[in-house]
Amino acid sequence: MNRLKLLFFLALMIFVSARYTSVGRGYVVGFNNFVLSGYLHARNVVIHKINEHFYQQKIILKLREENKKLEKSALLSIAFAGKLNDVLKDNNISIYKPNVKRIQAISYSKLNNYNKIWLDFKDFNKSRIYGLLYQGYGVGIVVDQDSHPEGLLLKDPNAIFSVYVGKDKIPGVLQGNTNDILVKYIPQWMNPKIGDEVVTSGLDDIFFQGVRVGKIVKVIEEESSKTAIVKPYINLTVPSYLHVITKK
Repeated sequence: MNRLKLLFFLALMIFVSARYTSVGRGYVVGFNNFVLSGYLHARNVVIHKINEHFYQQKIILKLREENKKLEKSALLSIAFAGKLNDVLKDNNISIYKPNVKRIQAISYSKLNNYNKIWLDFKDFNKSRIYGLLYQGYGVGIVVDQDSHPEGLLLKDPNAIFSVYVGKDKIPGVLQGNTNDILVKYIPQWMNPKIGDEVVTSGLDDIFFQGVRVGKIVKVIEEESSKTAIVKPYINLTVPSYLHVITKK
């Protein structure tokens, strides 16, 4: 009897194996895939977290090094300003103490116009025009628009301020024309060249002298003056924080 039961059991196992092998294998493969998928996902999460951790460490170290350099530059600037003001005092000239203020860009003023931005500028005086800076470069001006501070970036036609061109400090007026940035009203007898640097002159009470703006890429001869096209050092797309010159 026991032999018959054993033979029956073996026959049943062979039948089930022959009949349902593919189905059983499908379940096994499915289970294995589920386990492997879970494992790989978990591994990728762990690797990502580890990489993120080390990346953050690298960024922190890099920022620390940059901060050291900036601290050194700030100390040197303070020392230079102190020496400069000592000289000014000795010559009965007012102390030079320009001030800048960090402000936030809120949004573009108009749709499809990336040259005008609303600014969060608490101490804005609507009777003034302010110089606008980004990473130390001149990028536009701040004006009053319906009693709100509006930033006009370099390509805006109403972004106008006084500049010097090149080592000879050739005078001109920087103005946007939507597509380009121009230095206009350059005297006909002066010779600006391609590659000359454009800096603010400080003659218009908007910027102080020497803020870098860009370089000349083309000079246009006109009847009574010359016009130069400028390639700016900074092309703003979606600015977040900028600086304004509150005092020259």
